[in-house]
Amino acid sequence: MSSRHYSPIDRLLIQLDTAAKTLLPFGGQPARPSPAAPHSDAELSEKDRRHVAGLMRINHTGEVCAQALYQGQALTAKLPRIRDAMEDAAAEEIDHLAWCEQRIHQLGSHTSVLNPLFYALSFSMGAAAGLVSDRVSLGFVAATEDQVCKHLDEHLAQLPADDVKSRAILEQMRTDEAQHATNAVAAGGLRFPGPVKIAMTLMSKAMTKTTYYA
Repeated sequence: MSSRHYSPIDRLLIQLDTAAKTLLPFGGQPARPSPAAPHSDAELSEKDRRHVAGLMRINHTGEVCAQALYQGQALTAKLPRIRDAMEDAAAEEIDHLAWCEQRIHQLGSHTSVLNPLFYALSFSMGAAAGLVSDRVSLGFVAATEDQVCKHLDEHLAQLPADDVKSRAILEQMRTDEAQHATNAVAAGGLRFPGPVKIAMTLMSKAMTKTTYYA
């Protein structure tokens, strides 16, 4: 059933269900198997294991933010087709969320304790963007996904050469996120000016600095 037929109560329940799946341990079930599954685990030093776990924790929190962003935008989108596109993108991000969480636990670490805070902030930002206009909302998606791709490129460069499991996950995420950005622009997303992108970069850096350790 298309989301355009949902009542306001239905939408509220969907939002609560999505938040629970995003924030509770192993709450989301991926539609695709993890790209890491076919690969053997590498023998990492303790230093490398902690570093990779920190990187994957950042990426997991990024996916928490993506879920919240898309759900907030879907809630306030003007056109049903935009709302449906946001909800479809959020469903795809569930795969990334689960893959990152699985890998973090394989590395003997934990997801960020700050995830509820970042979820709330991202949901608010997504809802605000949707209230302005669908074009701004789509532009926000494109700009956000561009930031995510940059982070993924940086993390791929930092991974130990023999950690093929983490690399497989991040490479597939990189492909998916780039497609989300392309889709948002093609759907009419506003191209944000440089100063806005700089502000988004600074906010993103604040998130990565805190969640690497916590």
